[in-house]
Amino acid sequence: MDVSVVIPTLNGRERLAGALDSLAAHAPSVEVVVVNGPSADGTTGMIRGRNDVDVLVEVSTRTLNVARNAGVEVATGEVIAFLAHDLVVESGWLETVRKTFQTTGADAVAGPSRRRLRAGVTAVEREHSSLADGEVVFFDGGNVALRDAALRAVDGFDEYLQTGGARDLAHRIAGAGRRIGWAEGMAATHEYEADGGRAGRDWDWKYRALAYRLVKNYGLRPQVVTTTCREALSDAVTTLREVARGEARPTAWLGDGRDVVWGAVTGVSDALVARGRDRSAARNPHGLSAHGDRAVAVYDWR
Repeated sequence: MDVSVVIPTLNGRERLAGALDSLAAHAPSVEVVVVNGPSADGTTGMIRGRNDVDVLVEVSTRTLNVARNAGVEVATGEVIAFLAHDLVVESGWLETVRKTFQTTGADAVAGPSRRRLRAGVTAVEREHSSLADGEVVFFDGGNVALRDAALRAVDGFDEYLQTGGARDLAHRIAGAGRRIGWAEGMAATHEYEADGGRAGRDWDWKYRALAYRLVKNYGLRPQVVTTTCREALSDAVTTLREVARGEARPTAWLGDGRDVVWGAVTGVSDALVARGRDRSAARNPHGLSAHGDRAVAVYDWR
């Protein structure tokens, strides 16, 4: 089973080098596609100086889902895996990917993404929802592998989204009747120390993305509304506690609330337009087939 690994990167040269080193050590037989851009830290020179990258795609946009789709366009594997540039794969990662696809018949396989902290190691584990008529298994978009046929059946990632692209893809994979598997052995780790901070939260885009992907995939059903409101209430309570502890100002809390409402309203509006434009199971009017001018340069050493 041929496997391609797509690594989107932006100004992460040192961490990207670690990801590439881990693939060279634990998955030397995969096709490696790096989608770079627009980086200004010498990433291009670093990649061109290595012999373990098969394709380098330069893009001009900072949107992660555009970079992912640009990688899909040039990947040739039967299975396409996505790896964040700040993750390193662990021993057994590739063997687990291949074995899980071969033995389970899954259309996508995800594994835990771990993060090293001073106190130990945390992990993003399996998460699922029953919002749809069936179960939706969510995954970290930085450590997931999908059959090329399944990925193209839902037209790749939705390039409208600046955040939440992997969760949207999970909804659409499930909506197309395809199965997402989970494999503990498909583990990848952040080898740098996380700060754990909550600063710089973009409430507008968080709720725009949440409302957009739910309404686009399921319409304005009551469960969609209650899910959005429940999430907003939880965030409002958390932020209010920060105000009470003196960690945030009351005016900032009010501003955050305005961003939440505006983001949700915008997301609903844009989702209804998207839902009208693509009524197929793909639910993706901003996907792979939308245009073909993502790359500004492609260096192919295969």
